[in-house]
Amino acid sequence: MLYGHGDDGYRYDRQIIADFSTNVWYGGEPVGLKEYVFGRWSQVNRYPEVVAESLREKIARHHQISAGQVLVCSGTTESIYLVAQLFTGKRTTIVTPSFSEYEDACQLFDHEITYLNWQDALEIPRLKTDLVFICSPNNPTGLLFQDLQYWLKLNPQCLFAVDEAFIDFTWERNSVISLMKKFPNLLIMRSLTKTYAIPGLRLGYVLAHKDIFSQLIRIKQPWTVNAMALAAGDFIFDHFESIQPPVSQLLEDKRTFVQELSKIEALQIYKSDTHFFLGRTMVRNAAQLKEYLVEKHGLLIRDACNFRGLTRQHFRLATQSPESNEKIVNALREWQKLYY
Repeated sequence: MLYGHGDDGYRYDRQIIADFSTNVWYGGEPVGLKEYVFGRWSQVNRYPEVVAESLREKIARHHQISAGQVLVCSGTTESIYLVAQLFTGKRTTIVTPSFSEYEDACQLFDHEITYLNWQDALEIPRLKTDLVFICSPNNPTGLLFQDLQYWLKLNPQCLFAVDEAFIDFTWERNSVISLMKKFPNLLIMRSLTKTYAIPGLRLGYVLAHKDIFSQLIRIKQPWTVNAMALAAGDFIFDHFESIQPPVSQLLEDKRTFVQELSKIEALQIYKSDTHFFLGRTMVRNAAQLKEYLVEKHGLLIRDACNFRGLTRQHFRLATQSPESNEKIVNALREWQKLYY
């Protein structure tokens, strides 16, 4: 799906004061990253590393795994399409509702797709598929998937592609990376664009068993990660401990934000394990709510109707600064007075 994602404020003539439609950390890139990247501008005069070899080594050391288990990509989207290509024509399960690119990538490579509702997936069923795409924390619900270890054990014939793009925005940050040593049927996709607010640079990576890595690298295109993105990756892993966003404060702000939103009778707010969450308007629909918030208040939300399994009433919000959160709470109270 080329269109229909969040962060689409460019489509409006109205100035966007606060963007709740994107799950990217609102505080901007880490201090010093911009200067570091611009300082390596001369590298754009030459081709970048073919498969980001030096950054791959840094990521491997960070996670204490072999470099032969790390594949650097141009954002998680490239990772998704590579995995789908590797399983061309195979049977795939997608746990829904979730990121549309799993489905789009599978359709492009002629997969036989089965859709499994999140609640049914929690029952840990036996699967008759070759590949599973699951997002944890899930986009758009923000929920963490529990008991993945048991599911991996129950289905050794199936590769589980787990998208952890938002794992840094949870209290415990309990990645399933530690399970890789025990389960060769586990592949993890990580993003560097959300936590460090650089989605325009496109940077992420795959962690997988060496056999899966060797298959993926055979089909990967060269030079997909540009020199500026590689520079950003170097900076991130060279300064990792000192550049982490204040996630604990963000999640505390989210708690307050949700408490205020839950007082608005015209809305239903859903539980989430991260900084973003689903809501549902009890009047009109999410598209109309989105237009109202943009035109009247300069506030942007994510219309979530195009997530498989959701309705025209569903929308997604990502926690912003306390001041911005207060603005949209007041705007939504006004929405309730007008239409509820």
